[in-house]
Amino acid sequence: MSTTENVQSSGKYSAKWQERFDFFETYGAPNDPRYKEALKTLPGFKKKLLINANVIAFFFGPIYLFVLGLWKKNLALIGIIVAINIVLSVIFAVIGMEFPRPLNTGLSIAMSMMYALSTNYAYYLKEVKGEQGWNPFKGMRL
Repeated sequence: MSTTENVQSSGKYSAKWQERFDFFETYGAPNDPRYKEALKTLPGFKKKLLINANVIAFFFGPIYLFVLGLWKKNLALIGIIVAINIVLSVIFAVIGMEFPRPLNTGLSIAMSMMYALSTNYAYYLKEVKGEQGWNPFKGMRL
């Protein structure tokens, strides 16, 4: 019995997660060329969004990753966010400028997108493959 069959037979996961897990099992990681081609063939925007991104993680990323048990990846992402903010704050303090509001908004959206795009595959790695590493971007195309 394959790992995907184990996941499906357990009944532990919703239909959305099972569909995502099946897609990753069949077409590989987001950095795999088969994944990109298969994603293009999916019918409709909603189906592509279901596989490629996680809306809950976009809005509630830090909390949602802790709920999913992805605490290592979450701490790494929080560390990246804090480091970027510290570096930019120091740069703007040195040049005597206030942190620009549009830059702050853009960074917030970028950080939310990091959570949204990395959560599905990270959860797949944890639940199906049993991998729980610190790299939040493992298998992602950057």
